[in-house]
Amino acid sequence: MSAQRKNAGLVIAGLLLGILMASMDNTIVATAMGTIVGELGGLDKFVWVTSAYMVAEMAGMPIFGKLSDMYGRKKFFVFGIIVFMLGSILCGTATSIVQLSIYRAIQGIGGGALVPIAFTIMFDAVAPESRGKLGGLFGAVFGMSSIFGPLLGAYITDYIQWEWIFYINLPLGLIAFVLVAFFYKESVEHSKQKIDWLGAAALVGAVVCLMFALELGGKEYAWDSGVILGLFAGFAVLIISFIFIERVAAEPIIKFSMFKNKLYWSSNAIAMFSGAAFITASVYIPIYIQGVFGGKSTDSGLVLLPMMLGSVVTASLGGALMMKLSFRTLMLPTLALLTVGNILLTTLGVDSHRYTVVIFMVLVGLGIGASFSVLSNAAIFSFSPQERGTASATLNFLRSLGMTIGITVFGIIQSHTMLNQFGKLFTADEKSQLPAEVNLSDPRAILAPEMRKYIPEAVLDKITNGLSYSITHTFAWAVIPSALALLFTFFMGRKKLSEMEHAEIKPASH
Repeated sequence: MSAQRKNAGLVIAGLLLGILMASMDNTIVATAMGTIVGELGGLDKFVWVTSAYMVAEMAGMPIFGKLSDMYGRKKFFVFGIIVFMLGSILCGTATSIVQLSIYRAIQGIGGGALVPIAFTIMFDAVAPESRGKLGGLFGAVFGMSSIFGPLLGAYITDYIQWEWIFYINLPLGLIAFVLVAFFYKESVEHSKQKIDWLGAAALVGAVVCLMFALELGGKEYAWDSGVILGLFAGFAVLIISFIFIERVAAEPIIKFSMFKNKLYWSSNAIAMFSGAAFITASVYIPIYIQGVFGGKSTDSGLVLLPMMLGSVVTASLGGALMMKLSFRTLMLPTLALLTVGNILLTTLGVDSHRYTVVIFMVLVGLGIGASFSVLSNAAIFSFSPQERGTASATLNFLRSLGMTIGITVFGIIQSHTMLNQFGKLFTADEKSQLPAEVNLSDPRAILAPEMRKYIPEAVLDKITNGLSYSITHTFAWAVIPSALALLFTFFMGRKKLSEMEHAEIKPASH
C-alpha cells in the first residue's frame, strides 16, 4: 500500500492528462472545422467529423466501464490511450472528410475508455481522505476542457496548422501512458465473467441511431424525412431491446438494479439535466456576444473564461468540502446558482452591457462546477470496488447524452425562433438588400465580421435584434433542465464522502 501511495501523484497526473485529452478533443476540433473543410473539401459531410467521435465515445463509455470492473482498470485505460493516440496520428494524415470521420471514430473509441475509468482509478488509488480534493481537481480539469478547447483549437489553426490539433495529443498521451502503465499498481481483485455481447451490440446500435438522428436532423435531412424517422425508430427498438437483454443477462453492461439506490439515480439525473443546461449557455453566449457586440468568433470565445473560472472554483471547493458536508448540501446551493444564472440570461438584450453578461456567466460557472467533482464521487459512493467502473461510466454516459440532446433540442428552438423573428422584422425589400452570401438561417455566417460590413446598418440592427431575442428565448427553455437538476438534488439524502471510509468494501491487500 505504501508503494501505491508514493506513486499516487504520478498516477493522478497521468489520469488528468487522459481526461484533458478525451474531454477536450471534441471542442478543440469545432473551431478548426472551417479551415479543415476549406482544405479537404466535403462541406456536405463535415457533420460526420463530430458525430463519429461522439458516437464512438458515448457507446464505449458503459462498455469499457463494465469491462474495467471485470478485468481491471489499468489495461483498459492504457488501451484507451493507445487507441486515442493512434486515432490522433491518423486524423493528422487524413486527406478527405470521409477519412477524417473514420479516424475520429477510432479516437472516440479510445476516449470512451479514458474519462470514466480515470475517475474510477483515482478512487481506487488514493486514500479515502484525499478523494474529495482530488475529485475537485478532476472535476476542474473536466470543466475547463469544454472552454479551453475552442480557444486552443482557434490558436493552433490560426498560427500553426490544423493537423496539430490532433498531433498535440501525442506528447500528452505518451506522458499519460508512462505514468499510468509504470506507476499504477492495481490492487483490486477482478472476477472474470461472461461479457454481455448482445447487450453491448444493442447499446452501440441505439447510440448510433440516436446520435446520427440528432446530428443530421434539420441539417442533412428534414426532421420528418424517412431517414430521420427511421433512425429514431431504430433507436426506440434497440433501446427497448437493450433493456430486456440487460434484465436477463448474467453480467449486464448497465445494472438497472443500481438505480434502486437513491443517491445513485439522483446523481445520474442531476448530471444529465445540468449538462443540458450548461452546454446551452456555453454554445449560445459566444454567438450572443458576437451578434450584439461584434468581433471575431475567436474573440467571442474568450467571454467563456469567466464561466470556466467559476466552474473551477466550485469544482475545487466541492471536492475540498466533500469529507465534511453531504453531497446534497454541496449540490443545492450550486445548482440554485445555475438556475438563477440561466434565469438572468433571459433578461439580456441588445442594450445589455458586457459586464452584465460576464456576471451572469460567472453565476452559471459557479453553478455547474461542483457537479463535475461531487457527482462523480456520489455515483461511486454506494458500490463496491468491483462495481465502480460501471457506476462511473454510466454517469459520464448520461451526462454526455444530456449535453447532446440539450444542444440539439435547444438548437431547434433557437433556429425556429430566429427565423420567425426575421419573418416579422424584414420586408421583402430589405431582404433583397442582403449580399447573396448571407444565409439568414445560419447565425454564425451572418455574424462574420467580413460579412457584417456589407450589410446595411438598418438591416443589421434587425438581424441583431432577431438573433438576440432567439437566444434569450432559448435560455428561458434552458431554465427547465437546470430547475429539474435542482429538484433531483433533494433526493440525494444526507450521505457524505467521509462515511465511505468506514463503509466501503476493502480492496485486496498489496
